Amino acid sequence: MADISVEMRAVVKRHGATTAVDHVSLQVRHGEFFSILGPSGSGKTTSLRLLAGFETPDEGEIFIEGRPMNGIPPNRRPVNLVFQSYALFPHLTVARNVAFGLEMQGLPRAGINTRVGAALDMVRLTSKPDRLPAQLSGGEQQRVALARALINRPSVLLLDEPLAALDQQLRQEMQIELKAIQEQVGVTFVCVTHHQEEALTMSDRLAVMDQGRILQVGTSRDIYETPASLFVANFIGVSNRLTGIVTGIEAGRCLVRVTDVGDPTAIHAPAPPALVTGSRVTLVLRPERIRLSSDVHGEGFDNSLQACVEKIVYNGKELQYHLRLADGVLWQARLSNAGADQKPFAIGERIHVRWKTEDAVVLVE
Repeated sequence: MADISVEMRAVVKRHGATTAVDHVSLQVRHGEFFSILGPSGSGKTTSLRLLAGFETPDEGEIFIEGRPMNGIPPNRRPVNLVFQSYALFPHLTVARNVAFGLEMQGLPRAGINTRVGAALDMVRLTSKPDRLPAQLSGGEQQRVALARALINRPSVLLLDEPLAALDQQLRQEMQIELKAIQEQVGVTFVCVTHHQEEALTMSDRLAVMDQGRILQVGTSRDIYETPASLFVANFIGVSNRLTGIVTGIEAGRCLVRVTDVGDPTAIHAPAPPALVTGSRVTLVLRPERIRLSSDVHGEGFDNSLQACVEKIVYNGKELQYHLRLADGVLWQARLSNAGADQKPFAIGERIHVRWKTEDAVVLVE
């Protein structure tokens, strides 16, 4: 397809008795920031190495810019890889690090200097061409690695945990900056990470992997708000859960008889396609969708459960309430600190947890 930059077709990679990548099929569009997200051992790094040519698939095919890559060595693929460690040459200046790939190609010095200047301008390092890597901050070193990779004008830039070496504040800043650089150059980025916030913030689309398989592909909003499985719901952010049996379906809504919070309780929830009465389901509800009240009455909400406040965590922008429902079920609620008129609750206080029908996701077991 003309708008596809990277494609994997039923790719399998085995390491001995372990199947690291299990029949993965994937398409990445031109100019897209695409992330592969998953826990350690999920197969995401192996997938990246397969794209780079450092691993050979046991089955399946890989295409980059419409060209088959099976049997093509790394140095002949239209890709560059930014390693987690950045792999900068400590004895070379910023400018020499960025120029290294062009020098190896034997390009004229004048042309190299022009392209190095443009690359440093792109990553906002024009004032530091003569610095050594040890004289730079972690974020600056990362930008040098990006400039060095992009100066060779690859069709696809592969990034292996690109922000892992940075502290939390710098990591958050670089998430925005990395996405801005990608949009500026228009190159397809394929990034692997285990950091959920990183993937949600930077990606146009992302794939969630586990045990060598892709479980879901979609935008950040798709993955977070409509997870396709319980694993995805649990891995991406925090999720509250209830289990029950569907007792009725009408007009896109279902009634679920929940039994894991004490007495059987009827909960209203959205009905996914093909749901049938009698199905056993898990309801997933994000903490920020919950509203808390000490009043038994709450207009505008379809569902209500009683809970006791066990713990309160203040993190500046929000209050995180840790709640215990009947039968020991633990939930979280996150309420913004922006609302000055919001009544605070106390540890040990019994309250009512409320949410709307459309705020939950129903997963069929």
